[in-house]
Amino acid sequence: MAPRPPTAAPQESVTFKDVSVDFTQEEWYHVDPAQRSLYRDVMLENYSHLVSLGYQVSKPEVIFKLEKGEEPWISEGEIQRPFYPAVYFNRKE
Repeated sequence: MAPRPPTAAPQESVTFKDVSVDFTQEEWYHVDPAQRSLYRDVMLENYSHLVSLGYQVSKPEVIFKLEKGEEPWISEGEIQRPFYPAVYFNRKE
C-alpha cells in the first residue's frame, strides 16, 4: 500500500502578535546592544512581510517606536504572555 500524502491542516491567518515578542522595561534592560539591533531588524522585517501579504490593521505601537529609534518596551500590564500548559511541552511526536 502506497503511503498517503499528509492531509493539509486548515490554515489560519497569521497576525503580528503571532510573530512578535514584547519586552518589559526590566527585560529590555537585560538585552545587549547586538540583540537589540537584531530585534529591531527582525520585528520591522516581520511587519513588512505581513503588510506585503495584505495584512491590514493599524500599525502596532512597537513598530512606531522602532521606526523612531525609541526603546520598544511596554509596561508590565500590557504584556500578554501566551499560556502553554505542561502537556504541550511534554507532548511526544
